[in-house]
Amino acid sequence: MEATSSRPKRLPPRWFIRIAWAVHRAIHRLTGGRRGLWLVRPGRWGTMRITTVGRRTGKKREAILGYYEDGPNLVTMAMNGWGAPEPAWWLNLQAQPNAEVDLKSGTRAVRARAAVGEERERLWARFREFGDDPDDYAYRRPGQTEVVVLEPASAAAAQPQEGPSGAMG
Repeated sequence: MEATSSRPKRLPPRWFIRIAWAVHRAIHRLTGGRRGLWLVRPGRWGTMRITTVGRRTGKKREAILGYYEDGPNLVTMAMNGWGAPEPAWWLNLQAQPNAEVDLKSGTRAVRARAAVGEERERLWARFREFGDDPDDYAYRRPGQTEVVVLEPASAAAAQPQEGPSGAMG
């Protein structure tokens, strides 16, 4: 479970973060994917581009996210910066858990779900290893920050289907 920090770090204004995200996506797009994504390294998370289906529009939507690997799975946090609302990409995955991710090493089809219980605690603890203090960011949000597991679509298809929130569907 996230512990609250006694003294939150000073963060840049939300408008600055939103511009930084837009610039990051633009760099990736303008360089044809040659820049903007990096692999996980010891002590450092990687970045991936996830393509979801818009829950209202049905159009493809993209976001660049930090992640790390847990066996064959990719793990990320459903955190909209430190803002209160859930990120759109996570809302889209809750409606349609199938997605595609682009990594520096290639593209793969995935199926999303929220980690629960001991698995969530274990995966959250791994985020702490990267030194970014996820607890401090989570402290700024009114609700629990979901830990999102992106399983290879072929492996997910072989298992009983659960919705992304862990409920059988």
